[in-house]
Amino acid sequence: MSHRRDQKERLRAERERREAEARAASQRKRLVGVVAAVVLGVAAVVIVIVVAAGGGGGSKKGVHGGGDLFPSGGSISKQKLFNLPKAAAAAGCQLTSNKATSREHITDINQKIKYATNPPNSGKHYYVPADDGLYPGKPPKDVQLVHNQEHGRVIIWVKPTLPVDDRKQIRALFDEDTYQMVVVQRPNMPYAIAATAWGKDPTPLGTGYVMGCTKWSDGVIDALRAFRDEHRSDGPEPIP
Repeated sequence: MSHRRDQKERLRAERERREAEARAASQRKRLVGVVAAVVLGVAAVVIVIVVAAGGGGGSKKGVHGGGDLFPSGGSISKQKLFNLPKAAAAAGCQLTSNKATSREHITDINQKIKYATNPPNSGKHYYVPADDGLYPGKPPKDVQLVHNQEHGRVIIWVKPTLPVDDRKQIRALFDEDTYQMVVVQRPNMPYAIAATAWGKDPTPLGTGYVMGCTKWSDGVIDALRAFRDEHRSDGPEPIP
């Protein structure tokens, strides 16, 4: 009798163990489903945000607006110089820097700000930056482009009188690597082509950088590449 009771107890315990394992497996399955749903939901939200943030002008390959200042069809050689001072010197370009004096936001996009450099590389700026990309026509306002630089963007400024073959090379440079890059025209500056950036050090205001090239040369593309790689993603307010 005792043997039969012990056997029943073992069978009951075994049945309860199996039932507990089944409940645990079911709970795990439900949990995986919930987590998957949450992940998919978050992914959908992220995609919407990325599309909204990166859409800007809704233009292909980050080209905004009309105009043909930077036509396609140019070609550039493989990079040979990677050190910025050496590349700038070889291209006949000048490197300068200045301490930033403000990171203040303004709310009037038409407010006139006197910047320390031309083209500007730091200072007060409009609270909404421009979209990254290439602008073959009218460029965004300086107060927006300075904000882009605060976010770690590198801006290439080009005199529209630069020969078309040189402007084609600028377009090829942009197409080579568009990440966090802005290319605009700037008629009134002391350079044929320039690049600017806003570095984060020293905190909290950082340092503005300019590379100015008074004329085009064969080394300008490598100098622009080296400047881009030295200063991109290094702004006082890092934004991907």
